[in-house]
Amino acid sequence: MNFQSSSSSSSSSSSIHFIRIANALVRSGGSPILHFAICSFQFSIRFAETLPAFLRSRFKVRGSRFKVSAFLHAWIALFFFSLSLPCSAADPSSAFDAANKLYYGGKFTDAIAAYENILYSGQKSVALYYNLGNAYFKSGQIGKAIAFYREAKNLTPRDPDIRANLQFARNQIQGPTLAPGRAQRVLSKLTLNEWTLLAAAALWLCFVILALRQWRPTLKRPLQLYFSAAAIATILLFGCVAISWLENRSTRTAIVISRDVPVRRGPLEESAAAFTVHDGSELRVLDQNNEWLQVTTDPSRIGWLRRDQVLLSPQT
Repeated sequence: MNFQSSSSSSSSSSSIHFIRIANALVRSGGSPILHFAICSFQFSIRFAETLPAFLRSRFKVRGSRFKVSAFLHAWIALFFFSLSLPCSAADPSSAFDAANKLYYGGKFTDAIAAYENILYSGQKSVALYYNLGNAYFKSGQIGKAIAFYREAKNLTPRDPDIRANLQFARNQIQGPTLAPGRAQRVLSKLTLNEWTLLAAAALWLCFVILALRQWRPTLKRPLQLYFSAAAIATILLFGCVAISWLENRSTRTAIVISRDVPVRRGPLEESAAAFTVHDGSELRVLDQNNEWLQVTTDPSRIGWLRRDQVLLSPQT
């Protein structure tokens, strides 16, 4: 009996402590959602402490005190969880708006820092990559601008603004750079998921035509041409899926982020320079040796540069 009284007193003092914290948060000037959550929290604590007598009499054993305490702790946990939801939903939006204001105010360095803080928090979006690319371009960092334009293009490959800005940034590059082939330009029109959906649709069309031919034998000859076309389309589309998947998985592109970078004949600072690349140059990665990357722009230009002189980006 004394133990139960001590537990009740401890629970009451803990509740008062949490209520004081909640009141302090209210006085600090939180949002209306925060005020509502705090009021709900205070009500839930008092409700937990003033349970009806018949419930308290029902749980007289020691486990009952645990259940009442667990009930109170559950409300406390629910309170902090409910606080985290609106804050996590609102903070990225407000932070993004603040970064945009810095950008439109011409404070590109501060805007870059604000955008990257959002990115480091785990928030990723086309608009974030696109705006970060614009901020880097405005600050004269073409290589980093191209890297983030590419990330945005990977998510929305047919967006005209992203494609235009990426091409405009690439036009500023001096010296050797990787030129995408015709196949890569075609494959970059769609994402890997979109190629997969098209291939699956073509395959299902083949199944539908086969089912129709079995259901109506008289349609076998008229549907033969359609079935052949669907089968060829299926093979071609699955080939595109395979090539696109291999490009995304096995091909790495290095984007130079320093002004002038000598590409050396070997993975050593003492090695002679084979050629020089500039900020924004895109290079295909062939191999890696510790902190050195073997790169190329074409079969006649192959060499090594340091890993910290480039950003690695997936192939687009």
